[in-house]
Amino acid sequence: EYEDIDELNHLACVVSELSPDELEKFEAVMDSGEYTGSAKDLINLAQNLDSYEFYPDIDSEEALGRMYVQELDAIKVPEHLIDYIDYEAYGRDVRINEGGHFAPGGYVFCNHGSFIEHYHGWEDIPDEQRVFSMPRVPIREQMAAYQEMADRASPPAERTAPKAGR
Repeated sequence: EYEDIDELNHLACVVSELSPDELEKFEAVMDSGEYTGSAKDLINLAQNLDSYEFYPDIDSEEALGRMYVQELDAIKVPEHLIDYIDYEAYGRDVRINEGGHFAPGGYVFCNHGSFIEHYHGWEDIPDEQRVFSMPRVPIREQMAAYQEMADRASPPAERTAPKAGR
């Protein structure tokens, strides 16, 4: 509601450059609630998706545990014991230890990569993505300019009344 239109336009441009896989990861991280407080946070999140791991279609602790054991070889299990693993318990431990989150579309967690704040504010928005290219004026100066314009306007009595019509 209170975000700057130029920032929102820049966010839209940044998000539009994401591949479908990156967009799915972006949505999953947003669902976890990290870096979602403002348009600035979302812009930086979109530019730091490599700080997160995303496993699509993993929607339960059992599926997570099974993937870690069978596909990622997180632990070595002899073939004759593979059916005796409690994948749900293992997946729960993995999720807790990683601080992961089941989002719509998959499982996501922060891999503790370096999160770099690329976007610091309005001055970082490229000119071609700015909706308003006027210089930023503090609100007090803007209100003073409006008041000056109102003072210079002719009094209501001097103005001609509009013709009555339809």
